[in-house]
Amino acid sequence: MAEAVVGIIGGSGLYDIGGLEDKEWRRVATPWGEPSDQLLFGRLSGVQCVFLPRHGRGHPTSPTHLNYRANIDALKRSGVTDVISLSAVGSLKAELPPGHFVVVDQFIDRSFAREKSFFGDGLVAHVSMAHPVCNRLGDVLETAARALDLPVTRGGTYMVMEGPQFSTKAESELYRSWGCSVIGMTNMPEAKLAREAELCYATVAMVTDFDCWHPDHDHVTVEAVVKVLLENADKARALVGEVIAPLGGPRTHCRCGCDRALDNALITAPDKRDPNLVARLDAVAGRLLGAL
Repeated sequence: MAEAVVGIIGGSGLYDIGGLEDKEWRRVATPWGEPSDQLLFGRLSGVQCVFLPRHGRGHPTSPTHLNYRANIDALKRSGVTDVISLSAVGSLKAELPPGHFVVVDQFIDRSFAREKSFFGDGLVAHVSMAHPVCNRLGDVLETAARALDLPVTRGGTYMVMEGPQFSTKAESELYRSWGCSVIGMTNMPEAKLAREAELCYATVAMVTDFDCWHPDHDHVTVEAVVKVLLENADKARALVGEVIAPLGGPRTHCRCGCDRALDNALITAPDKRDPNLVARLDAVAGRLLGAL
């Protein structure tokens, strides 16, 4: 039985993971182009881990211009089975102040300038996103956060905006009226692509500040936000250290079905499939297409 391999996607302020043994940065080539950066391979608590800084080291790439498909393909191609996504966000609720962590369970995707699927003309697939995160991973993350006494809320909706500009106050109030908990720019199409790649995926949204709906928003300084961002990054590293061991060991089927998400998704008849697209899907869909 194969061993679990944990992938960690680091958001703003999180460009490395401490404590890794036998660590090595490696370039991983994908048929979808270049990932955000090299991937950092190593072992933590005896578990194989692969870390990817979402924006690249030094943060050179904006949310809109991230190559989300290459990032997810590179993780899958590297043997990753479970993905922990760490993301800096703004809060849309008074009870989620700066420094709070939210293990989100839903998304609203309002991004519009990104490639959102590995599939398309020549091989059509429709993957369910009704439950976009893996509850198994969410359980482990919540348990680990509480063990570290981190301020954490289980459940909430992550509103994904295009950016790079932040919301207007009217937009912020609209998203609050929809019941959203936090707002950010990066977890879509990341979560959709992880599902298409049959990876278990969960997000820890780390609040850096209140969005502009809050009456104190205009008084927040960049220095204050950066301070929280760095504090959150330190907490996130501790969280990763706590969560890795429980995710290690032999990899059985996910009870949520994440690792079988494509079972009923491929629509195009085998004789109508574009061989070039099939070849590009060797890592993402090789289980069904026979490429792996």
